[in-house]
Amino acid sequence: MGTYAIGDLQGCYEPLRRLLDYISFDPAIDRVWFVGDLVNRGPASLEVLRFVKSLGSAATVVLGNHDLHLVMQAAGFGKANKEDTLDEILAAPDRDELLAWLRAQPLFHVEGDWAMVHAGLLPGWTVAQAQALSDEASAALVAADYREFLANMWGSEPAVWTDDLAGWDRLRVVINAMTRMRYVTAAGAMEFRAEGSKGPPDKGPAGCVPWFAAPGRASADHAIVCGHWSALGFRDEANILALDTGCLWGGCLTAVRLEDRRVFRQPCAQLAKPSGWD
Repeated sequence: MGTYAIGDLQGCYEPLRRLLDYISFDPAIDRVWFVGDLVNRGPASLEVLRFVKSLGSAATVVLGNHDLHLVMQAAGFGKANKEDTLDEILAAPDRDELLAWLRAQPLFHVEGDWAMVHAGLLPGWTVAQAQALSDEASAALVAADYREFLANMWGSEPAVWTDDLAGWDRLRVVINAMTRMRYVTAAGAMEFRAEGSKGPPDKGPAGCVPWFAAPGRASADHAIVCGHWSALGFRDEANILALDTGCLWGGCLTAVRLEDRRVFRQPCAQLAKPSGWD
């Protein structure tokens, strides 16, 4: 019995199946954690979505920015990108069932000393606070009026968390931190626009650090599994396990067995070229 955390899929179905075969994954006794961005850019987002949903309780999923982009597109919000590969899902006969399942997935998952989020946690958030904030956003995503949330969800402001934030601003900060963030300033503000804000740590924006390297980070008492940042690549440290190894860009798909941190990889054919919108 093992628990395997797997990096960003983005519609790469065949590498996923090869990886699961390689680790002899058995959904009857094993579990798999998906770090978000199940869909988009790759060739088989519909197959990925159907397969992960079919795993039932054997799979734990957190939402990524591409997953939310799909949910918004289906609801008529947000701007379609020329590199999107979501049309097959949007035209599928089981589209509504798949999208309802996707909206019901959390932004954050905690289990023992491990936690999982797609992008990151703001430096001042404890794991318990992050869980509570994830629950708030999840409630809005499955509420009867969830479309109102989607209409107000996207945008990069506010960039700083304060406990008195309310309404859409409050939920937008949670979404941005957990699904989009890479760098923060010394004051703990999210940085999305500056030069280098999507690049590797040695080429990051001036005056910023990766979110997980922020001094005094309140969530450092847990090992955080994350993805989202292909330029960062694989990183296995005491309190951070980064798993986006660029399968979509011709890298590999990575799984780590959480019980012993053993690493498993499958090579991926290059399907697209990085465009900066990820």
